[in-house]
Amino acid sequence: MDKFIIEGGARLSGSLKISGAKNGSLALMPATLLAPGNYNLYNTPNLSDVRTMSRLLGSMGVNCELTGSELTIDSTQVTSYEAPYEHVKKMRASFYVLGPLVARYGTAKVSLPGGCAWGPRPVDLHLKGIEKLGAKITLESGYVLAECERLHGAKFHFDISSVGATGNVLMAATLAKGASLLTNAAIEPEITALAVMLQKMGAKISGIGTSVLEIEGVDELHPADETTIPDRIEAATFLIAAAITKGEIELTGVIPEHLAAVITKLEDSGCIIESGVGGQGSGDWGLGSGVWGLGSWDRSLESGENDVIPVPRPPFPDLRPPFPDPRSPTPDPRSPTPDPRPPSSNENRIKLRMDSEPKPIDITTGIYPGFPTDVQAQWSAYMLAANGSTRITDTIYHDRFKHVPELARLGAEIEVIDNSSIVHGGKQISGAIVMSSDLRASAGLIIAALIAKGETEVLRVYHIDRGYEEVEVKLQSLGANIKRVKTELI
Repeated sequence: MDKFIIEGGARLSGSLKISGAKNGSLALMPATLLAPGNYNLYNTPNLSDVRTMSRLLGSMGVNCELTGSELTIDSTQVTSYEAPYEHVKKMRASFYVLGPLVARYGTAKVSLPGGCAWGPRPVDLHLKGIEKLGAKITLESGYVLAECERLHGAKFHFDISSVGATGNVLMAATLAKGASLLTNAAIEPEITALAVMLQKMGAKISGIGTSVLEIEGVDELHPADETTIPDRIEAATFLIAAAITKGEIELTGVIPEHLAAVITKLEDSGCIIESGVGGQGSGDWGLGSGVWGLGSWDRSLESGENDVIPVPRPPFPDLRPPFPDPRSPTPDPRSPTPDPRPPSSNENRIKLRMDSEPKPIDITTGIYPGFPTDVQAQWSAYMLAANGSTRITDTIYHDRFKHVPELARLGAEIEVIDNSSIVHGGKQISGAIVMSSDLRASAGLIIAALIAKGETEVLRVYHIDRGYEEVEVKLQSLGANIKRVKTELI
């Protein structure tokens, strides 16, 4: 087992390319079960969660090979419709295979999921949505059994906006007979990206980027290639890491508007931030208004929650190899429409500079486009450097504060009251041995260690390997004093 050893006090500076989104990849990969054939998923991050999903698909007869950042998937011969406990227990996103399996094969047996060790995150909405589409759902010995002759279109309202449930029911609805209407659907960028890929596969979906999705089921889909969107949570983590060290960094290969809420709060804390497009040229992908944009910003404004400010929609960086010339007499049959996106030289960039201690800035997490719950632990660490007290409220997962006792081992003063924590910052923290409890808590501990006096050891870093690609290498490239070493401790 590995651990990180971090010597605090280094200022982060330099340029860093952001990897593909973990949650984006984990949604695209199960979609390949919907149609037999070969897929190329570009900008795929080399993460333990991606490898777990690959092994799960492999247990069903799907071949997955990751070369660099290109993931090739062959779903021609699916031999099993079961997602066994040994794979699903490691990662909740494994549950994504339920919808595609029952939609294409009329049967699925999927273990109830595992994942990060915090908070009740039931799969009720997944099951209710797929059941509304006509599947018979039963629970047996820790497994969900779903069966149907063929799914049929239906109207379904998500009582809670759920990314996982929206993705699962959306994939299932693409092959259902008739029309489906999904309301209060999640509008997170990862869902938008999944819907765009499904469209490329032949699905008929309207309302992409909004909370109302209309799907006209088709008899069959076909393979398509896709590029994974940049990881907005990784980008936010590195921006906060630079800010807490009074650093100056540039992130490339990002979509700034996916980070609008985080950027606004960082600016409120005193950071100087610029975002835009590098290289020559600009323009629209031609995907339609709101597809890669803010989608339903009006919902945030109407509710009065999450005082975030929309920014202009930038073009998304194209990270794929060139597509065939559309004038060629033998174009790729899976890509009948020329790719309108600009070349990768037009990468979106975010520059951050911090010259002082941050101001104490309260945050309240919310569904996209609000402040992400996945950045809550990192913000907690950041506010340790602020001279004053900060209230951090998580409206998504009320008990996501397992990082607090570990930060206390560094000398942090944090109170937890219901679904909020009060961070009393401005005091020097000192290095100690701390233990990761989950993926984002790990990131918070690393950020705090960057300003701790002396040496900090972070144990159980397998958690962070689930969602950050070579995080220590990237931090080293920015000047952090961090190394990965083997340890007997657990």
